[in-house]
Amino acid sequence: MNILIIGAGDIGFQLAKRLSTEKHDIVMIELDPQKVMRASEQLDAFVIEGSGASYGVLQQANLNKIEIVAAMTDHDEVNLMACRLAKKAGVPTTIARVRNSEFTKPDFILTPQELGTDLIIHPEKETAEAVVQLIHQACATYAVELEQGKIQVLGVVLEKNSPLLNIPLADLGRRYGHPLLRIVAIDRNHKTLIPRGHDQLVSGDQVFVVCDHDYTSKFIALTGKKDTRVRNVMILGGGLIGRFIATNLAKEANVKIIEGNEKRAQRIAETLPHTLIIHGDGTDFDLLHSEGLTDMDAFVAVTGDDENNIITTLLARKLNIPRVIALVNKVEYLSVTPTIGVDAVVSKQLLTVNAVQRFVRQQQVASIVSLPGVDAQIIEYIAHERSRITCQVLKDIRFPRHALVGAVLREEKLIIPHGDTQIQPKDKVVVFTLPQDVHKLDRLFC
Repeated sequence: MNILIIGAGDIGFQLAKRLSTEKHDIVMIELDPQKVMRASEQLDAFVIEGSGASYGVLQQANLNKIEIVAAMTDHDEVNLMACRLAKKAGVPTTIARVRNSEFTKPDFILTPQELGTDLIIHPEKETAEAVVQLIHQACATYAVELEQGKIQVLGVVLEKNSPLLNIPLADLGRRYGHPLLRIVAIDRNHKTLIPRGHDQLVSGDQVFVVCDHDYTSKFIALTGKKDTRVRNVMILGGGLIGRFIATNLAKEANVKIIEGNEKRAQRIAETLPHTLIIHGDGTDFDLLHSEGLTDMDAFVAVTGDDENNIITTLLARKLNIPRVIALVNKVEYLSVTPTIGVDAVVSKQLLTVNAVQRFVRQQQVASIVSLPGVDAQIIEYIAHERSRITCQVLKDIRFPRHALVGAVLREEKLIIPHGDTQIQPKDKVVVFTLPQDVHKLDRLFC
């Protein structure tokens, strides 16, 4: 597929990197010469220097051959103009990243069709929703819902007192009556494992499970942890993400925002009357203490500075704050954050790339999720009449070595599959896989 990406910043760069591994032909347009050079040297893509809002520059990308335009710059106007021009030129599919939530309101004066977009993505809003989900699952390092909450995916770090340790996974299933969950991936010492029945869990493992939504609390209890209700939340950073988080939590928790920019702090105070806004330096530990950091149930750092986010969450963790979450913008940091004690992180870049990739592959998959700092992907496939996966029971299918079927949703019913399970047409199948086996899985479900 021929895909044009507007913008080679953090999001555009990661999107091109991901899509090029799927053998798409990538063209990029970027105005910044340094970003052009970086993308040209590190990506398998043809990179054009110029503005995506210029029709002349778009023509250099051979628009007549482009099937998808994904406009991912930091400027809403550029992204929307690029999509409108591309749509007018006959490009079948256009995707725009926007920061202004007004564009996505149902009563906005222009429809998505009039804006020239088939999909509008709001990374800051999606990131805030991911943070809120993590806050609600206070013991999880990762949490995401699939199929409107019918399927839950959780990541949990096992402590040395966990009753799940040093027992073969097959025996664990029998011991606990084969519950509606499956351990589908293990992150151990920076290596991602797709587990089998003989594997055992050890202290420090970050395990990822697929389970029924109603079973999440029981699973947390099985790990030896206790989920706590979050009533007091401190947010470092009053940008879009921090404001979305505060708005989502306003009715259920007492929320404080620490914001270093005085004018921004004043504006936030006017728009969020039920949130306490404090103007001050979030890296000033005395300030955090004086504002009641030790009394918080959750501390969330979502500034634009990764180092500040990481350092302040480490402080909060050392003070035994039950829930600490950091926004990490640099994808290369994600693999090392667990080693320094920051195990609950969100990445705006990965969340946006996931949304675009899901839309690109929407005929075959219902969802695609990449885990921060972990090699594995979660892919929710849709089985069809001619899919090879439906021809035999699972144990008789030559399934990729580095992949595992975690759950099947059949007519709104969640099934934890076993060797004798046979996938049926229209089933939605949640698979955990390492990147090298994605193409093999695609062939099974195509």
